[in-house]
Amino acid sequence: MADLSNLAGLGSEPSGEIDSSASSANNRSLRLAEKERRKGEADPFGLAVKYLSQVEAGTVVRGNDELERNMVVVETVALSKGLPPEVITVLLDLALSLNAGTTNCTRVLKFLIPATVVPQEAIVKGASWLCVGKMPMNAQVLFVRWVLTVFDLIDCKDNLRSIYGFIFSFVTEENLCPFICHLLYLLTMREHGELLNKWLNFFGRQPFLTQLLALYKVYHPDLVTLSLPSRVRTGFKNHNSTWKVALSAVQRKNKGAVLVDQSLSLDVKEKPSTRKRVRCHLCNTVKSFTEHSLCTLYSKLLLNVEVITCFQLPAQMGSLLGSALALHYLDCVQDESASLRLNFWLGHSLQEEFLLCPVDGSSDNTSETCRFLSTILFSQQFLQEGFSSTESFLYKFLSVWDGCLLRPQILDLLSDIPLMPSFYMHKLLFEPLKQLYFTSTVFFKCSVIECLNSMLVKWLTWHSVSALEGGLDISLNSNSTMTMTLSGFMDSVMELVRFVGLLASEGLRLENCHVLLLNQTLAFYETVCDMFLKYSLPLIIMPPAGVFYPALFATDSVSVDRLGYIMYRYRKNLTLAKKQEQQREQTFHISRNTYKEFNRNLQAMVNSMWNSWWSIPGSDIEIDKDLIALSKVAEPWCRFDLIHHPALFSYAIEFHQRCWPEKKNVDLGSIKIGKYWNWYMEFLFNQGFDGLNNFIRTNTGHSSGLSSQDDRQPTT
Repeated sequence: MADLSNLAGLGSEPSGEIDSSASSANNRSLRLAEKERRKGEADPFGLAVKYLSQVEAGTVVRGNDELERNMVVVETVALSKGLPPEVITVLLDLALSLNAGTTNCTRVLKFLIPATVVPQEAIVKGASWLCVGKMPMNAQVLFVRWVLTVFDLIDCKDNLRSIYGFIFSFVTEENLCPFICHLLYLLTMREHGELLNKWLNFFGRQPFLTQLLALYKVYHPDLVTLSLPSRVRTGFKNHNSTWKVALSAVQRKNKGAVLVDQSLSLDVKEKPSTRKRVRCHLCNTVKSFTEHSLCTLYSKLLLNVEVITCFQLPAQMGSLLGSALALHYLDCVQDESASLRLNFWLGHSLQEEFLLCPVDGSSDNTSETCRFLSTILFSQQFLQEGFSSTESFLYKFLSVWDGCLLRPQILDLLSDIPLMPSFYMHKLLFEPLKQLYFTSTVFFKCSVIECLNSMLVKWLTWHSVSALEGGLDISLNSNSTMTMTLSGFMDSVMELVRFVGLLASEGLRLENCHVLLLNQTLAFYETVCDMFLKYSLPLIIMPPAGVFYPALFATDSVSVDRLGYIMYRYRKNLTLAKKQEQQREQTFHISRNTYKEFNRNLQAMVNSMWNSWWSIPGSDIEIDKDLIALSKVAEPWCRFDLIHHPALFSYAIEFHQRCWPEKKNVDLGSIKIGKYWNWYMEFLFNQGFDGLNNFIRTNTGHSSGLSSQDDRQPTT
């Protein structure tokens, strides 16, 4: 019995151990379940993504509260913070597979907002769903539009280009064609140029196809036989409106972490405005085009020039802006396709986004826009020519500009506008500028004159280079086949100079001959007076009376001295032109009216400042004698000579005090007696009035006895 009891005791101990083990396992399961529950409460987004990744085909959608609850959780996070790459892959597969239904497919695509980058494989797998035949057409269009929106956030595009032919096959779909053409434009490389030829007659000349054709024609002109305009307008519309609000919010929250293309600066038009304002985000450049790779390229170029053909430009040409080395490379390779792509990107950025933005006026957005425009300016100055897309944008923007927003950048861009035929200048440039000029402050007027002066200098420099190369036809742009004859160029320059003369004359009248405006105007005519000698352009245009006489009777000495320099240079140019005409060395002749106008201005200036005859009968400044008598001014005929002129009067007083320090009564007439006159002239010209010195010495024969600097521009 004892043995049996022992056996029984031995049999009861294992039973207790089993019960204990089962209890321990149950407790562990409970703890794990509680841990998972708490984890789910702490990370509902992770659980929601996990649930959605497990949704299979045939899942009941209508009335499925659990599906709806998880969908709401993911949607909330997507619209507030954006989605990580792995979640993008899961949700894109869920949407395009239609496992959650057609309605949820559209819903998911609309809140598919990336927080950082978009995996390339997710796009490739998504493209494969297009050929299954299950997706409705509106969902296919929405998917391709989404790809266009996030194109520059895709981490790599090699595999996308490897299925270029597959994507091209959807060109035959009428509804998809505009968006597929846009995607193909971004993916196209030289080896892709042979696919489009067989579809040319099928589609006709829709703008989106013409844009793609222009790129193909650069790569394979022998295959694209259709004639295309020299400047193809932007044929691809902005497709990112569906995601604007969400992407804009995510960009602001994740600022500095998201690589986004400048052309997709997603701003929402919050309220209507009669005058559009602009805003643009300047973000990081595309990773595929780094300074390191360019430096490596440059070092290789020193050894082998053929390595240029092996270097691949980025899909997003905007990454070239701001990099001197990248722009230098672009200028060296002379790749027409690169120029076409860069202009397309700029046109999309400036015209589609810059003009259509909210009126918020925040300092952050303004500073970003300034940086963006400054980058464009840097690139244009480095390449020494403007972009055609920037030019088109400016013509549109001038009609809605208020003259204040980003004034320095806009005017600097305006000064880079290339030469254009005179019949375009009035409508595109002169009319909008005239309206702004006459309704703005004197400082804006000065800025406009300075801008047009810079524009004229660039045009004249361009002409002088063309003249040295021996060609009469002047190319309007290095990337354009359009040319202009010398007579056409002279017409454009003449229209610009006359327009500035009109602005300056009326501006000086409205602003009471403001000294800043007068000096900016004289700076412009310092360029105009030397067009023949300095820039080899046989064209001489005299300043209008509304500019000449305010400068002649100005109260500041700088303006009078600059006028003296201008008249001195006019004489030099006209003398040489006359000499060449007599020797028959030039085809174009200076008009006789120009000589008459110069002689009239010269006579007025010499008589008023040197001969003390400021009012000559029959001249532009003739004043009725009775009116002069009413002024009760003693000896009015000598009030504008070199002694009594308002701009030089203080110098005459100082000279008198030095010569006759003991005299209490000032008699300025004594300066003209004997040797004192020569001393006064020497004293006056020692003050730095080189312009007046050259003018008087050349036109009166007087020599101050000083070593003159003939061709030196007056110090201002």
